[in-house]
Amino acid sequence: MYQFTPTAQLRDVTLRDGLQLTGKLLSVARKLDITRQLIALGVPEIELGSLARPDKVPPMAGTLELIGELTPEELERCWVWVATPRHVEKAAAAGARNFQYCLSASDAHNQANIGRSTETSIAAMPDATAIAESVGGKIELCIATSFTCPFDGHVPEDRVLSIANDDRTAGSVDIVICDTLGQAVPTQVTSLVERVAAESPQRRIVYHGHDTWGLGVANTLAAITAGATLVDGSLGGLGGCPFAPGASGNTSTEDILFATRPDWFDPDKLATMVELSENLLAELGEPMRSKTVQGARSSRSDRSEGTGSVNPFEWVV
Repeated sequence: MYQFTPTAQLRDVTLRDGLQLTGKLLSVARKLDITRQLIALGVPEIELGSLARPDKVPPMAGTLELIGELTPEELERCWVWVATPRHVEKAAAAGARNFQYCLSASDAHNQANIGRSTETSIAAMPDATAIAESVGGKIELCIATSFTCPFDGHVPEDRVLSIANDDRTAGSVDIVICDTLGQAVPTQVTSLVERVAAESPQRRIVYHGHDTWGLGVANTLAAITAGATLVDGSLGGLGGCPFAPGASGNTSTEDILFATRPDWFDPDKLATMVELSENLLAELGEPMRSKTVQGARSSRSDRSEGTGSVNPFEWVV
């Protein structure tokens, strides 16, 4: 079977970044069901929520309760978004052990998203790292607006590298490079990921992309080729940042998997994932942005009319 080389694992971020802009809210029980369906499918890692204030980002309500419902084995595959040491403390008390500590390369977005300067967020990271390590946990350094900021415009690569090389961020096991607005192009992604790999401490590189300008999958493949070994996606391309005007959905989980073909993914799992994705987006009243799901739906329609001869969930090389 075809497999994109080099390979990378997928992290599904539907339950955090995917839900941030939705008008309808999901219950903790529904989030738990989605988490377990994704684990059963074989999705290697999941971002299951955020400690952002529910009055600011209502869909993130219930994250601590969701963490408390999961087993330690399930939580080993799950990450929770945090922005302060207090967030880490609260999530750890609920049972979380994987923490994604997020800040923005641009001050203007950090102020809008977190309510403080980037410098203040960096200065607090050692305390957040110490709390994570005290419970045997891991912490990621997540750098939002690594390419462009909705308020400040272009973000220089050197700005991202300065954060990656700051001694105060040295405790992170991963570094997440985020195209928050989806405005990057593959050459930019390649350049930044290669520089992070070559010019900052060795750790896993994660790429988080959006498909606002239609380059989500292309940028994800560029990131993998440049050295990223974990990439983010959301079901149906759901998502966007409420504090980044113009940012639309994440790169689709289904599209990334269809392009990369990891060894755990097969046509049967694609069929199950399409059903999960369609049901979820219909429940939320959100549009389907995944080209893979749209293609499968189109093929199924042809077959139902007697004009299709190919199983839409089978693929050929």
